[in-house]
Formats: sequence, C-alpha cells, structure tokens
Amino acid sequence: MAALDFEVVELDAADNPAEGDEAPDFTRPLVDAEEWRDVALSDLLDDGPVVLVFHPMDGAFPATYVWNEIRDRGWTDEIAVVGCSISTPYAHKRLIAERGIDARLFSDPQNGVAEQYGIVNDLDGMAGVAEPRPAVFVIGDDRTIEYAWVASEWPDFPDYDDVEAAIDAL
Repeated sequence: MAALDFEVVELDAADNPAEGDEAPDFTRPLVDAEEWRDVALSDLLDDGPVVLVFHPMDGAFPATYVWNEIRDRGWTDEIAVVGCSISTPYAHKRLIAERGIDARLFSDPQNGVAEQYGIVNDLDGMAGVAEPRPAVFVIGDDRTIEYAWVASEWPDFPDYDDVEAAIDAL
C-alpha cells in the first residue's frame, strides 16, 4: 500500500440528527453557476426531497472528490442536491465552474449550519477555524431525515451506493 501524505484523524462522536428526526431548517446564500441569494432549506423542500451534502472548504481534495463522484453518478438528474461548507459564494462559484457541478451550494462562513447539525470539525493547526465534517442527509419533503451519514474520521467519504439506495427509496 502506498504511503499517504496526510494523517488520517479519528473524529470525536458527532451529535447529528438521525434518521427519523426533523432536519434543522436554516437560511444561507445558495450559489449556482450564475448567482446567489438567501434561500431556506424548507423552501427547497417545498419542491420535493433534498440531498444535503456537507463538505470541507472548497479547494480541499475531499470536496473535489465528493463533487466529482456526485456529478459522475448523475444524482442531480434525480433529485435536488445541495452542498454546504464554510466557503464564500465566490469560492463556490469557482468550484461549480471548475468541476462542472450541477448542484447548488450553501455558503456558511460562520459554520452555523454545521453547529445546528452537530457536525462541527475544528481544524488541526488552525486556531479558531472550524468547518463541517463530511456528512450526507437525505431529507424527505416533510423535513424528515430518511438517511444520515456523518464522517467518523478525516478524510472520510460516504458509501455512495447507500445514499443512492436512500434516494431510490423516497
């Protein structure tokens, strides 16, 4: 096995909502390829179920890997997929353009949404800087969480087949 050029870090237990819980609502700037504007999660759910993907800041390799996989699997052809990270709307526009992402991304620089979801990850070596740990929530249009995955180490990635099974079960 090739040596990794980074350290895998085990994370403390998260206090995230579980399957069957009501998804916490929030309003943040939602970025697409053209613009951004404040949107509430509950507004998106008025149009049907949503996959909410928390990812590390734009530019970090896990964010690139996650969005490449979601794009290649074509999830956005089936359901509304939105991301959330601490990156600014400007950084999100750049990530969307560079990766050809066909999803919208919430900008949450203060990490308040991650706090609501109990998935704050304090970054090693960056005092006072935190971001959401990688996580995926499949949320029904009644705001019930139908599927939840939260990273237990960094870096960590969801089981994409499990997420697809949850999407198919809606």
